[in-house]
Amino acid sequence: MEYGFQFANLAPARVHDLARVAEGEGFDLIVFPDHVVLEGAEGVYDPHALAHDVVQLATVVATATTKIRVGHLVLCNQFRHPVIAAQSLVTLDHVSNGRAIVGIGAGWTETEFRMTGIPFPPVTERLAMLDESLTCMQSLWANERTNFAGKYYQLSDAILWPKPIQQPHPPILLGGGGNGLLRLAAKHADYLNIISPVGKLGRMSAGALGRMNDQAFRERVDFVRAEAKRIGRDPKAIKISNVMLVFMLVDTEEAARQTLAAVAQMFHVATEILAASPAVFIGTPKQCVAELTRRAEHWSVSQFIFGAAMGIDEKQIRRLRQEVISQI
Repeated sequence: MEYGFQFANLAPARVHDLARVAEGEGFDLIVFPDHVVLEGAEGVYDPHALAHDVVQLATVVATATTKIRVGHLVLCNQFRHPVIAAQSLVTLDHVSNGRAIVGIGAGWTETEFRMTGIPFPPVTERLAMLDESLTCMQSLWANERTNFAGKYYQLSDAILWPKPIQQPHPPILLGGGGNGLLRLAAKHADYLNIISPVGKLGRMSAGALGRMNDQAFRERVDFVRAEAKRIGRDPKAIKISNVMLVFMLVDTEEAARQTLAAVAQMFHVATEILAASPAVFIGTPKQCVAELTRRAEHWSVSQFIFGAAMGIDEKQIRRLRQEVISQI
């Protein structure tokens, strides 16, 4: 079982300090979301939220630590040409001495594409681009020269040196929830982080959040493993990852109920819908132990990632290790 954090809206110095604490407490990984705008439910965002370059933030973690794995949940494929992404990730693998994670997705927050003018094609096209990008990157990491004639990317005797420390490449983590992304995960991924499908809509909606419940999560696990088997991969080669975008550890069950209700109001959804969402985790240490155990058994999750959207500090990191994870 792996446990880690998704850090967002943090200054580099704060990332450095929290990464050292997380490693000291024995956590396994730190990842970053890749956005120009950190958008919440229904397109709401704080224009002054910190959105530092996440490749450099990953390097901050890599140089501040010696054991913990580092990467992204997830890089937006639309933001970088695959050769540039492959080069950045090779560098991260070397800076971290073989601890890089390749987390990548098709991109979904339409707001940041609209404000920057970066093309935002339909989700089916973005997924096709991601498929080609992953194919290009894996070839660049493995081969002396890469030739690729795709619809979206064309490489002619392309070289990339050095090669990654991790061979044949760092583990690939894909994030998403639609069937198109799940098919790509069956083909490429070592890890699949399942979230509500947001790519078609271009924003996180209350409706999508509500539809991703216990049954829907399990169905997606079954879907990707069936698809992996269909194309000849070992279904168990794809590890299931669960990110809790909203995570809070509280002292009492009453505090958990009140906090959940307050967050539900913020997301404009019913409390019971939010409580059933895999992306939300608010509870006492005892409740958290029981729910993490249930998710591992029922959903086959082997990687839990705790989001820091509601804030995180050294005390919470230590408490999560000592009062929750050590009891599982």
